[in-house]
Amino acid sequence: MQQRNHRVAGWAVYTGGLIVVAALIWQGVVAAGVPDPFAVGIHPSAVIVNTALIVFREGLEAILVLAAITASFVGEQRRHNKPIIWGALVAFGASIATWFVVVAIIDAIDAPLLDIQAATGLLAIVVLLVIMNWFLHNVYWTGWIGMHNAKKRDIMAGGATGVSAAVGLMLLGFSAVYREGFEIVLFLQNVRLGVGEQTVVLGVLIGLFFTGIVGAMTFATQYKLPYKRLLIVTGLLLAMVLVVMVGEQVQEMQQAAWIGTTAVSVPVPGWMGMWFAVFPNVEGLVAQAAALTFVVGSYFVARYVKVWRIQPVGA
Repeated sequence: MQQRNHRVAGWAVYTGGLIVVAALIWQGVVAAGVPDPFAVGIHPSAVIVNTALIVFREGLEAILVLAAITASFVGEQRRHNKPIIWGALVAFGASIATWFVVVAIIDAIDAPLLDIQAATGLLAIVVLLVIMNWFLHNVYWTGWIGMHNAKKRDIMAGGATGVSAAVGLMLLGFSAVYREGFEIVLFLQNVRLGVGEQTVVLGVLIGLFFTGIVGAMTFATQYKLPYKRLLIVTGLLLAMVLVVMVGEQVQEMQQAAWIGTTAVSVPVPGWMGMWFAVFPNVEGLVAQAAALTFVVGSYFVARYVKVWRIQPVGA
């Protein structure tokens, strides 16, 4: 039964990914638009999809960490899951509060809107490039999940009981979720400035909906999901989001007069500009190609390092 559930979940992941890609292609082909580097942002539907993907990706990582630190709590020890869940819920609320704090800070900055958009977008892309780096991501998971498991062992092995143990476990749940929530808040500020809060909220709700489904399947049904496949699929989709964010960022920097615009005679369809922020200028195309090269290159570096580490000495 467990193997069958695992297979069904895997097919669901692949089917969902194909549906998303098909919808993007279909809507992109029928959408109108002019590939102008100084045009208004991408299609609102594309913004919603990208926002939902970011939220789902970060939410999936939070679920993975929570699943790792609660996996050993079986039988009577399942009662220890309660403070961890409470910590995660507090972190969720704290992430919402952080959104309003960051929004207030950005809105209070006395600077042209285009400059603020360019600055916040640049910071978000730097963080996203780090997250999309396959080598650093492997190191991150090894260290981040390992740290949480080590903290959990320290709490349980130290003889802590009652309030002290509950507080320690709550902090574990809090840190597992709040880190991802803070990253989401950072990523979406530039989107909020460009398209408004309503569009962002809709994308966030969609992302939370799918995150909730994965969370329910993980903790309620008590069987393992194909997390590796989920990460690969969402990683590919997030790479597409990265291309869009880089294209939008270059466009905003051009609008803010931070960089110039060098037009090229490349027949870029209008829907590519509306949906993927691909415009016929050297700066945008080079930046998007460089971002993809960085992500793909880091994947091969990670594989090389993995193979190099397992090779016997003198081989």
